[in-house]
Amino acid sequence: MVDTTSKIDKDFPPHKETQVATGSDKLKVGALIALVVGSMVGGGIFSLPQNIAASASAGATLIGWLITGVGMLMLAFVFQTLANRKPTLDGGVYAYAKAGFGDYMGFSSAWGYWISAWIGNVSYMVLLFSTLGFFFPMFGEGNTLPAIICASVLLWCLHFLVLRGIKEAAFINTLTTIAKMVPLALFIVIAGVAFKMDVFTADFWGAGNSDLGTVMDQVRKMMLVTVWVFIGIEGASIFSARAEKRSDVGKATVVGFIGVLLLLVLVNILSQGIMAQAALAGLKNPSMAGVLEHVVGHWGAVLISVGLIVSLAGALLSWTLLCAEILFASARDHTMPEFLRKENANQVPANALWLSNGLIQLFLVVTLFNSSTYLSLLYLATSMILVPYFWSAAYALLLAWRHETYEQAPGERGKDLLIALVAVLYAIWLVYAAGVQYLLLSALLYAPGAILFAKAKRELGQPVFTGVEKVIFLVVVIGALIAGYGLYSGFLSL
Repeated sequence: MVDTTSKIDKDFPPHKETQVATGSDKLKVGALIALVVGSMVGGGIFSLPQNIAASASAGATLIGWLITGVGMLMLAFVFQTLANRKPTLDGGVYAYAKAGFGDYMGFSSAWGYWISAWIGNVSYMVLLFSTLGFFFPMFGEGNTLPAIICASVLLWCLHFLVLRGIKEAAFINTLTTIAKMVPLALFIVIAGVAFKMDVFTADFWGAGNSDLGTVMDQVRKMMLVTVWVFIGIEGASIFSARAEKRSDVGKATVVGFIGVLLLLVLVNILSQGIMAQAALAGLKNPSMAGVLEHVVGHWGAVLISVGLIVSLAGALLSWTLLCAEILFASARDHTMPEFLRKENANQVPANALWLSNGLIQLFLVVTLFNSSTYLSLLYLATSMILVPYFWSAAYALLLAWRHETYEQAPGERGKDLLIALVAVLYAIWLVYAAGVQYLLLSALLYAPGAILFAKAKRELGQPVFTGVEKVIFLVVVIGALIAGYGLYSGFLSL
């Protein structure tokens, strides 16, 4: 039998640079909750009124939020259950896919999650400077030369801040998370007072607007938007190895999710009781600014714009941390190549951080030449994360189905089995909602990851693919080729 760890572990002995944070460097439950909330509450909530209204009427919106709320709550419970039942699996989404379905699926989940994270950061940068364009016209829609130069400066400031230490960066993230709640709370209070039921119920099912389609079409089209605003729900599980208490990971996930769900639904529903669907759909983003300006005047737009700037700054920091951590965690157990295990003296995964931010810088430059990059990257980032979510839910279902880890608590199995089944069905629904276009574009991004996967396998002296994995990889390559041809011929577009 081949020794799969001796070579790597001799090259990387357990010294200070490769140890997980201990003692005072551990993250407390408050910091973990802030990571979850900070990751989810970025720019999406500030654009939510327009994004949803462009796809759905008030009635379809309520149905969509019901599906999303139940589905995402089940995913939150899945992450909570897996954190408690599999405490040795650090790194969250990718580790669950690897444990349940093999090395290649584990790698693909890590790869997809990582791409989703840094592509999301590019879109955050563009939206941030588009918002600053409200005050400084030279930034335009966030993709002008001054905007890209300033975004690049901000990117590398965040980079060197994170290099100083995960705990320090997490503390700053906690402060920005608290700060971004202030304008959101004010919006909810003011919008609650201004809410009019007759505005909310007018054309409740969208029958007066044929462009919206059927109620089911409306629900399906709003799904990617609702998933986008919830990405980050797994933030605490990614940092599970750095948590002070393992039980805090699941607690932070559920508490953070419930709080953010309440915020999102209130912002969306209250807006639909202030302005009609067509008016909301026509607002410029951040559309919350337009809604509040409609109620209180120009200062409302200023307040929301400032709030969005603070919110995006905090979200950028959260996702900068997550980008590096997912590569580091997966390299630590040899899913990714060994060079990504490198930590600096502050126990920060430096190589992973450099790789992530280097690609963000590259794509920031791309935005100079493609005015539609922000919106297309937002949807692409969302579709890339659907696979990691699906495999996490599937692993929880597999554990309950096999009775694994339930020997001491058989009474909990039925509940967890139902939760995991609902989460799996919800993940499948999301893939359907994303549509064929983004499924193919995702394959185009998944396929090149095989290069790093092969490198990691060669470092271990193992064959690259098993028999089943060869078939899976072949399907991915075929999808990537179709997507490449589609982009070339014009029937697919970014």
